[in-house]
Amino acid sequence: MSTPIQGLMAETLGNLKQMIDVNTIVGEPMTTPDGTTVIPVSRVACGFGAGGSEFSAKPADKKADGLMFGGGCGGGVSVNPVAFLVVKNDSIRLLPVSDAISTVDRIVDMVPEVLNKFNNFITDIKDKKSEE
Repeated sequence: MSTPIQGLMAETLGNLKQMIDVNTIVGEPMTTPDGTTVIPVSRVACGFGAGGSEFSAKPADKKADGLMFGGGCGGGVSVNPVAFLVVKNDSIRLLPVSDAISTVDRIVDMVPEVLNKFNNFITDIKDKKSEE
């Protein structure tokens, strides 16, 4: 049995579902002329509330044929940009939007770059030894 509040909830949730999809969180990739791909990443938060009541449509001393319904529902979505993934050649970097990142976040962001430089350094040493 369907109630009026179920119809309100279904309509509101349907509209929220249209606003939020995977492209809201991880955006569409954009490619620059030099071949760099930039992918926006966002934080999405949503809230939803609904309520309703059925009450008699009759005064206390008269008979009524049915009930009256009163209710409402609503929802909201907040989308905040968090970072950009930058893909260039064989490297991927995460560029946070906020300036308020911790030292740990900076270290974690630098690990792939440091490992790549270390790997290149070892490769160069091996190449020099093989030439000798």
